[in-house]
Amino acid sequence: QVQLVESGGGLVQAGGSLNVSCVASGRTFSRYAMGWFRQAPGKEREFVASIMWSGGRTYYGDSVNGRFRISRDNAKNTVHLQMNSLRPEDTAVYYCAQDLNLWGIGRPFRPSGSWGQGTQVTVSS
Repeated sequence: QVQLVESGGGLVQAGGSLNVSCVASGRTFSRYAMGWFRQAPGKEREFVASIMWSGGRTYYGDSVNGRFRISRDNAKNTVHLQMNSLRPEDTAVYYCAQDLNLWGIGRPFRPSGSWGQGTQVTVSS
């Protein structure tokens, strides 16, 4: 079972940037792909980005491609999401997730089922 703790959210104006992070524990971090999802009020949880176990490949949802960047530090069991050119529609609770299976490349990404508390990102217009 993996434990996930997200941090770094906050309030930012449209066009601004934020970096959110997630620390994982409980399974060998470097063997699993990691991902970010988000959920806005009244909406389904949405895939944002994923990264291969080694960091060698990354994938993005259409709505964030070109604006967000996912990265990982396997020595620190941490995955980051750098968010640039933020828009009001990016407002959501952001969650990280670990892939269900070992050695995933990040696509398809199947969350293990464990979720952290999330971190709130609010973009004002």
